[in-house]
Parts: sequence; C-alpha cells; structure tokens
Amino acid sequence: MMVSLKREREAEVDDDDDDEEENDSDDGVASKLGRGRAAEDRRSRHCPYLDTINRSVLDFDFEKLCSISLSHINVYACLICGKYFQGRGLKSHAYTHSVQFTHHVFLNLHTLKFYCLPDNYEIIDSSLEDITYVLKPTFTKPHISGLDKQGKLYRAYDGTTYLPGIVGLNNIKANDYANVVLQAFSNVPPLRNYFLEEENYKGIRRPPGDIMFLLVQRFGELMRKLWNPRNFKAHVSPHEMLQAVVLCSKKNFQITKQGDAVDYMTWFLNALHGALGGTKKKPSSITQAFQGSMRIFSKKLPHPDLPPEEKEALLVTEEYKEQMSDSTFLFLTLDLPTAPLYKDEKEQLIIPQVPLFNILGKFTGTTEKEYKTYKENFLKRFQLTKLPPYLIFCIKRFTKNNFFVEKNPTIVNFPITNVDLREYLTEEAQVTEKCTTYDLVANVVHDGKPTEGAYRIHVLHHGTGKWYEMQDLQVIDILPQMITLSEAYIQIWKRQDCADDTNDHKEA
Repeated sequence: MMVSLKREREAEVDDDDDDEEENDSDDGVASKLGRGRAAEDRRSRHCPYLDTINRSVLDFDFEKLCSISLSHINVYACLICGKYFQGRGLKSHAYTHSVQFTHHVFLNLHTLKFYCLPDNYEIIDSSLEDITYVLKPTFTKPHISGLDKQGKLYRAYDGTTYLPGIVGLNNIKANDYANVVLQAFSNVPPLRNYFLEEENYKGIRRPPGDIMFLLVQRFGELMRKLWNPRNFKAHVSPHEMLQAVVLCSKKNFQITKQGDAVDYMTWFLNALHGALGGTKKKPSSITQAFQGSMRIFSKKLPHPDLPPEEKEALLVTEEYKEQMSDSTFLFLTLDLPTAPLYKDEKEQLIIPQVPLFNILGKFTGTTEKEYKTYKENFLKRFQLTKLPPYLIFCIKRFTKNNFFVEKNPTIVNFPITNVDLREYLTEEAQVTEKCTTYDLVANVVHDGKPTEGAYRIHVLHHGTGKWYEMQDLQVIDILPQMITLSEAYIQIWKRQDCADDTNDHKEA
C-alpha cells in the first residue's frame, strides 16, 4: 500500500515538475518568451501524430485504472492502444509506454486534455472533440426535451446504426438480471431526464465517507452513455455501474452470480432514493416518478389449533379487530393463481393463463388474503389511495423455501394500452385522481428454470412508437402482440395525460 501511494505521489510530482518546466521562462527576455510561446502554440495546434489515433480500440466503459499501478489517480488513456497509465512525467508509466511503443497521443481522463508524449506538450485540435464527448457525454435542455419526439437512427464509429436509448448492454458473466432493470429505468423519461443533467444532483451533500452516492454518479454516467447520439459503438458495457452496485450492496448483488431482478430493483430504487437525499418525508426523483399510496386493512387471526369457543372469544377482543393503516409503495406485487400440478391427456403440462385484471383484484379493497409470519397469521386487504406517474407491477413468479425455488409459468394476458385502474381506488381517491389510465412502456421477462434462466426486456421507444426487445447485446424490433405471450416478471406502466384522455374521448 505504501509503495502504491509513493508511486501515486511520484506521478503527481512528475506532472507538477513538467508543468513548471513548461511554464518556466526567463522573465528578463521578453522576446524569447514570446518566441517560446509561439513555438509551443504551433506544436500544440499541429501535432504530427493525430493520424495514429485508433478510435476503434477506445473503450471508456471500464474502470479507469492504470494497467501497471492499478491506481485511479491521475490516469491517462493511450489513444493508440486504449490502455490506461498513471502520470505523464519523466518517471511515469505513460512516459515509459510512449517511448517503448512509440505511442504519442494521450488523454487525461479527469481534465479531458490531450498531450503528446514524450515531448509533453498539450494538443489543441477540434478533431478530438468526438473522443471527449464519448468519454463524457453532455446534454442540453433542448436536446433532452426533444428525445421523445424523434426516432432518428445514428451511425456509430464502427458503422452500425442505433437508436439512442435502445442500446444493448454487455453481459459480463451473469448480470442480465441487473441489465434489464437498468434498461427499464433508462426508458422512464422523467428519471432519465434527471440523470442526463449532472447539475441536478452534483450539489447534493452527503456525509463524509458515504459510498452510496457513487451509485448516483455511475447511474448518471450510464444514462448519458445509453442516450449518447455520438457513440463509437452501438452497445454499452455497464462495468463501472455494476462495480458500484457490488460495492454499495456489500456484494449482495454480483456480476458473476445470477440474481433476482425484483430483489435487485427493490434494493436499487431504495438505495438511489436515499443517496439522492430522499427520506420518508423528503421526495427524490425516484419517489416523484414511482411512489403511490394504499390503504391496508389488517385483521389478526387466532391460532388454528385453538378450540372454536376460544377462537370466537378472541375475535371480539380489541387485539383481533380489523386495523386500518396507510402506506406508500414504489411497486405493486401481483400474486399469480397456483399453477396446476397435473398433466393433460397428451402428457403435457398445461400452461395456464390469467387476465391482468384478475390478479389486480388484490387491490379492490374486498379481496382478503392470509399472510403468515413466524408466530402469527393475518388477513389483509388492500385498496389504492394515490396513483404514481409511473406504476411498476412485479408479478410474483417465484416461491422460495428452505430447499428450492419454484417458478409459476402462468401467462398473464394484458392489453398494451388503456389499462384503467379507477376501480382499485378508494371512493375519495376516485374523486381526486383525474387520470387513472395507463400504457405499458417496459416489460421484463424471465425465461427458463428458476435458478438457470435468463432475462430479456421489451421497451417502447417513445419517439417512434415501436417496441424493441433487448437481451444483453442483442436488440431487435418486436410486434406488440408478441409481448403478451411472454412470462412477464416486471412491468412499468405510464399514466396517460388527462389531455390524452380527453382527445381519445373526442376521437371516439
């Protein structure tokens, strides 16, 4: 550790010495100073090595560590081979690399300045702007506001065409469960727009040593890469984002081990909300997009082994009377009916189907369901009191016990548009909630066995109105009617504007 720190300090000192040498001059000889600056300016603006830059090897998605010292301080990228090195002074790794391999053009990943080594002068050339933009994409307010109004295809440097936002993510080893959640959230416009502008969260103050804000920074970087119209390639690696997830979740979610998309989404939403300074009372961009509220009616049940007389006596006591409470939610869990155990006459398992509105019946306020805890049993019923702009459904496909995980393959039949949830609101909420109709914008699917399956996602591109299926790096367009045949696991629905509702009624 001491050696590493010493190397980092030497690299910093090397850079400082070089800067002093560059700025060092004889104050007594003004003409010499003028000539020196003119020569320096000519070198800066006429570097002979710009044609050696190889954009096809540049990949800024991975962790920016020096390939030798493994330090993230004062790192430079070699624009000829794509490797990272520390420092640019006479004793630095970048200097040694430039001499040994005659690679001359380097980019400081922090300052975004270009340098020619070993001569050690700054390169100033407008042709390099595309490289800095890929490293750190920026978006103006007009650009952001127009993202959902056009469907222009862009051509990447490698020749492939792509739609910004509809971009594949690398599956490093077993991280497709996280990829689909990240892609789903990147297509929720208010959340995306918030993270595309770093200024929105740059000034949020966090306690010293708080690592959770790293999650916010990395998610913002990933959003900007996914929506970058000037990418070098038509896919993005979520490597840095997922490293932040591993670190901030204390290895509960990993790159090398398959995880559950709902578990990951639950942790991610709450972690982002907290890192953005949100609390139960203080909102964040997460709660503004997804938070709704419900009323819960809960009734304690006597132990089933008690005699009938004792049960009746307990039911009239205060402890066993129905209690009412209000609670917020970021997503709603929908329970599937039990899958059939028996095969049909052709010796094939029947794959049952259920309408979406049947499983939404959980929130009518009349449907009771028993919930068991370690010691006690409760009957609960639910009713919605406030609907969010974006509503997340989690369809409960997996049942876990001490021995194994079971998957329910039931297909949920749902319309893609115009799902009206008014009947699931309390009477007073039906008066206050004017817009209650939703359209699907994202559909996460789990295929295969519980522990060995794979994830894919369907997303609606708002600019073109077309649906796309993404599975890791693979991106294809898909017909809307094909979406309803999948084993949906997570869905995101967008509330229609009241103006849209009015127009629909007029057209009808």
